[in-house]
Amino acid sequence: MTSRGLFASEGTFATLVDAMPQIVWSTLPDGHHDFYNRRWYEFTGVPEGSTDGEGWAGLFHPDDQPRAWERWRHSLATGETYDVEYRLRHHSGVYRWTIGRALPVRDGSGRIVRWIGTCTDIDDAKRTAEQNELLSRELSHRIKNIFQVVTGLISLSARRAGPEVKAFASELRDRVGALGRAHEFARPHSEESRPVFRDTSLHGMLHELFAAYPARDEGRIAVTGVDTPVDDRGATPLALLIHELATNAVKYGALSNMVGRIAIHIEDRGEALAISWRESDGPRIPGVPERTGFGTRLVELSIGQQLGGTVTRRWNPEGLEVDIDVLKRRLSRETD
Repeated sequence: MTSRGLFASEGTFATLVDAMPQIVWSTLPDGHHDFYNRRWYEFTGVPEGSTDGEGWAGLFHPDDQPRAWERWRHSLATGETYDVEYRLRHHSGVYRWTIGRALPVRDGSGRIVRWIGTCTDIDDAKRTAEQNELLSRELSHRIKNIFQVVTGLISLSARRAGPEVKAFASELRDRVGALGRAHEFARPHSEESRPVFRDTSLHGMLHELFAAYPARDEGRIAVTGVDTPVDDRGATPLALLIHELATNAVKYGALSNMVGRIAIHIEDRGEALAISWRESDGPRIPGVPERTGFGTRLVELSIGQQLGGTVTRRWNPEGLEVDIDVLKRRLSRETD
């Protein structure tokens, strides 16, 4: 059945949208609001008809109104989909986060004859996400403090030791400091604490991440291939992955002995960037691990969702091979 047949009358349309648990609204081609379903009035508590025209705008949080208006006017002028988050005043007087979306309805000649939109309440989900982010940042901050405490303990202990121990303590302190700097790439950040990586490239980030490992200074970690800009958007998920691979290499793989090697090669493949990780001369691998750790699942989720990429592992007897493919435009705003 065609949409014309399905919505043969305004009554049929109104009954359908009133049955939905979501706010539904409609406007004329010029943006004049002339329809809201029952859920709108239940949510806002305003009298029926009081938000026709531009009256709806007063229900937005004052801080969100300029952005919402800008997006809406842009959609009306271009015919592009309207999609914006804003806080909408609930009938309780509390502002709740919602997603407003709208699509144009066109006639046979392509002319816009109406806009159909929805408002989806995301307040609970958004507050839960904010709470989880706060907890993650607090945990990360405590981890950073541990690095500083360990560095301080090394310095205090070295004061009572001889020259040889002091030299070793200085090197160990530098390694711990490098781990702390690597943690800055991978830890969750708020807008206030987020580092600015304006001049950071992928090679530069890898150099920082590997600074804590003696194998880098010994020439057993090699990074070759193309370089590309990386900022705060791409650094965190990629640093998480490299940090996890390096940690596992120290515990079980090529960096767990004095001769093992890691070769990282970066290749430009147009829209994608291919990163290969190859371990050699480490302990022989008996096979695919029976269990996948939380860190591995978290990393693969981050790479997929944030960088639009994939991670493929091959547990060869002679060494782990990992192929990482990510979208270049997700690594930094410069490459977007």
